[in-house]
Amino acid sequence: MMEFLLSALSWLLSPDRYEPGALYSVPDRLVEHLQIVAACVAIAAIVAVPLGCWIGHTGKGRRVVVGITSAARAAPALGLLILLVMLLTDPLGTRQAQLIGCGVALSVLAIPSILAGTYSGIEGVDRVTIDAARASGMTEWQILTKVELPLAAPVLIGGLRAGVLMVVATATIASFAGFGGIGAIIAAGIGLNDYDLMLGASILVALLAIVIDLLLALVQRSAQRARHLA
Repeated sequence: MMEFLLSALSWLLSPDRYEPGALYSVPDRLVEHLQIVAACVAIAAIVAVPLGCWIGHTGKGRRVVVGITSAARAAPALGLLILLVMLLTDPLGTRQAQLIGCGVALSVLAIPSILAGTYSGIEGVDRVTIDAARASGMTEWQILTKVELPLAAPVLIGGLRAGVLMVVATATIASFAGFGGIGAIIAAGIGLNDYDLMLGASILVALLAIVIDLLLALVQRSAQRARHLA
């Protein structure tokens, strides 16, 4: 086992892995992986943040939406990707089907965490603070944007953090839809029966997740500090 690990680390640390344009180039695949993650998390946030704000502010629809998103969380991402590609290839064409399938499969992973962080953060805002804002003449929109969201920011960022990590770890399936990313190295390793490729790329995904988690933890801590100072 240790021999496999050292061999994979040797592959990962080889200078050849860091030449732009080279086969299995780590920088190129990292950029592709981050682009996939950013796009899918952005889609998830566009869906989840407004919905979470509405649920948290009004208290309506919580059970239905939470039930749906919990079921979505249990959906196997790779299975969903393959299913969507199969269903959409005929009407849309292969490339469009792959693009939509990959986007939906990965975004679905991030939506529950971002949604839960958003509505939980807003629900957790002190009702006395909200009542005081209403008493001062603020509209519901002003209460949401100037009171609830700033106070809910640490919890919201925590949900975003969890969603991002889910997508970072699972974005390797994008290679099954013809996209790049670190998953392309893993797929090549499987095809070549090369354990150095597979394990080295897996270590790279883990390291990327750790770095992103640390960065988002700093952002979350800064938001928490700003909340206390407000």
